[in-house]
Amino acid sequence: MTIRLNALDIPIPFSPSPGSNWSVDVDAGSLLVTATAHSDIFIDPGDGAELNAESLLNAATLLGVPPAGDFQLSARVTVDFSSTFDAGVLLLWVDERHWAKLCFEFSPDREPMVVSVVTRGVADDANAFVVDRSPVWLRVARIDRAFAYHASTDGKTWRMIRFFVIDQADASTQIGFEAQSPTGEGCVVRFDDLRFVQSRLQDLRDGS
Repeated sequence: MTIRLNALDIPIPFSPSPGSNWSVDVDAGSLLVTATAHSDIFIDPGDGAELNAESLLNAATLLGVPPAGDFQLSARVTVDFSSTFDAGVLLLWVDERHWAKLCFEFSPDREPMVVSVVTRGVADDANAFVVDRSPVWLRVARIDRAFAYHASTDGKTWRMIRFFVIDQADASTQIGFEAQSPTGEGCVVRFDDLRFVQSRLQDLRDGS
């Protein structure tokens, strides 16, 4: 199965993960998915030598290979938060041991937060900032061989979250969307205001 968002000017054929329930509302310009119970993409850095019960790779994803060259993909993310670590995510995927995600996530303190994870064998885990209201905008940009993660509370002014490389990333590297509920029974995630541009992000730190 392939999901095409050509009507939203996103020239990427996306493939949903097995068993996921993505739906597209072209008129609203949105993607909707329900994360399944106890689902995540994470390799615990404290116990990640082997993929095990603490290293889940079972979250609902919608991924595709972008065109060659620089690009920017962004979305407004709304999550029906219920349990700790419920999240809507922009996902960069190389393979099971090399990936990165930018999350709008429910913290253990029951606060919506922007969180990022970059995985090179095992995951790291970095909290960025608390969001005082939903939704939030997330963006991934490719700049030559590097990637930048940004977040925004208004869709206009962007805060840099991460600037990084994954050495294994190549022309087959995928980007897309993810929904997770590691400790809970599931949550509904909506991605809208979807934008994809094949242009270079000129300045990482000036809010553009």
